[in-house]
Amino acid sequence: MLVYDSKSAPKTSDTFECTYTTFSSNSNTATVENPILILDNSQEKWEHNSVGIFANPFKKTAFEFQIDNNVITSNILKIDSRFTSLIKWLGENRIKVKLTGDNTADGYAVYRIREVAFNNSQKLSSEDGFLQFMIERLLESSAVAESVSDEDDDESGDNMKLTSITSISDFLNCAGITLPENIRLWARRNLAVARSSEVTPEERRHAQRALSIMLNIKWKGSYFESIDPLEARRILDEELFGMESVKQRIIETIIQINRTHTLPAYGILLVGPAGTGKSQIAYLIAKILKLPWTTLDMSSINDAEQLTGSSRIYSNAKPGIIMEAFNMAGESNLVFIINELDKATAGKGNGANPADVLLTLLDNLGFTDNYMECLIPTVGVYPIATANFKDQISSPLLSRFAVIDIPDYTHDEKKTILSRFALPKILKRIGLHEEECVVTDEALDTVIDIFKDTTGIRDLEQAAERLAAHALYLIEAENETKVVYDSAMVKELFR
Repeated sequence: MLVYDSKSAPKTSDTFECTYTTFSSNSNTATVENPILILDNSQEKWEHNSVGIFANPFKKTAFEFQIDNNVITSNILKIDSRFTSLIKWLGENRIKVKLTGDNTADGYAVYRIREVAFNNSQKLSSEDGFLQFMIERLLESSAVAESVSDEDDDESGDNMKLTSITSISDFLNCAGITLPENIRLWARRNLAVARSSEVTPEERRHAQRALSIMLNIKWKGSYFESIDPLEARRILDEELFGMESVKQRIIETIIQINRTHTLPAYGILLVGPAGTGKSQIAYLIAKILKLPWTTLDMSSINDAEQLTGSSRIYSNAKPGIIMEAFNMAGESNLVFIINELDKATAGKGNGANPADVLLTLLDNLGFTDNYMECLIPTVGVYPIATANFKDQISSPLLSRFAVIDIPDYTHDEKKTILSRFALPKILKRIGLHEEECVVTDEALDTVIDIFKDTTGIRDLEQAAERLAAHALYLIEAENETKVVYDSAMVKELFR
């Protein structure tokens, strides 16, 4: 739905009067019904695809169509308020563009703008796809739905990165509204440092690097799209055998998200013996949420600075693991899979406690990286942690999670997983048919009994690998046509 603003854009010239009004849209795709802008077509109907140049809309609010070596001017009537700065930038720099739109009763509704040439101007950003990059960010800036691809996917700006000072500056001028306010102010300050001749080259380099990292992240709001619980259940059933209570807890979380359209206030902590599939469950939840994910292995983090980054006063300074995760994901909404949370204890480096750093990430109040020197919004972060022992996790950390206990598998469950999932999967991978490697029911019981003192199914998966490899050897090297394992053969193989 389009909401029109009764106020027209401000006049900045006594000679030319601004002709357009702005409207607000919550659409994340531009269409004829939800255009970027509308041009006057009362005198002439414009082609579906038209080439020309925007006149500076704060001096003369028009588009100059280039038709058969002639220039025909059409006033801009309405503009999506998200795009006023971008249109101004295109007009000031006389950038030739191709408009795609349709003639409607309201005017020529433009729903796509593509770059044609930068006219060799040194003032403009030279990166390919820069215009599409900005348009995509602007469309997403106030939208709540997931982007939908269109016929011009090949012209997407998703692969473009802001690296140069010029592209960073142009982005802030044209699409700065897509950034949270505190990051927008931070970016202006850092841009001044990156351009300054009064600071050291090292300071300028750090400022430019920090800007490139921060501005290439899509900073999204807290609104979360509904998830199909039936599809979520299908994914869980396809990948996990049994674990009905665990699946029920996950589906309950999904339904809560659908009701509130926000992520739960608490993350999920999966607690259970080694090898019970805790990490696999975490990855499945990220898949169901349709979010990028990153992992933090707390057993290998012994210094808080690994998480928070180092100060720019050092020449080799760099962001911490958490900020790098945002950078790699390319957006602020992501799943943090925190492995071995029970090992997030006192730091072994400078004495700082990595667990204390995690608290700031889990509270959704914002996280500060020492290198970035800016409060990073974490409202879109969903933490999923795993641990073997709940009693080894500090109370403050534990209170940030909804705990789901993952019990070890029973004898019958292990037998089913081995026969119906682990062994067929490995046979398929190495090119054997199931009838070429048969494990009798008694042999399956023997395998389970051999590994009865181990938790989880990792040893069973390795046992399936051993059985399949041995069968393949007998078939290829000793010309067997079929291998049938009984209890005695299993005991001999695993002695």
